[in-house]
Amino acid sequence: MSIQTGYFIEELDVGMEATHERQVSDDDIVAFSQVSGDTNPVHLDDMYAAGTPFKTRIAHGMLTASFISTIIGTRLPGHGSIYMSQSLRFRAPVRIGDKVRTAVQVTAVDERRNRVMLACSCRVEEQVVLDGDAMVMVPSRGPEVP
Repeated sequence: MSIQTGYFIEELDVGMEATHERQVSDDDIVAFSQVSGDTNPVHLDDMYAAGTPFKTRIAHGMLTASFISTIIGTRLPGHGSIYMSQSLRFRAPVRIGDKVRTAVQVTAVDERRNRVMLACSCRVEEQVVLDGDAMVMVPSRGPEVP
């Protein structure tokens, strides 16, 4: 029997939040490019990236966005939750060595439909590098058994 990590829909309230931090490494970027197939040289080639407006290699935007999935799948709402939709706005680049602090906050709960809306953001220091909103299906505790 597995242990519930996270929340059932009945336990969620507007304002609840969770965070996750990760320092982005070269290995993260290389692994993400291999898994995703995105081999854009702005992520992988130092000389190419030096000629871009960023002046250095940057992480894939979707690698940064994946940190939102980390929270949704493991903390808030947690195990058993299913992504329904996600909007994303990429505001600034993430570079190798940056520590990304990701946060999600519950903005609406629909117990009838087992849905929750989340405000999502990723920051490097005080700079917002990504933000958006997610809709997630959340498991129900189900009928209480006496």
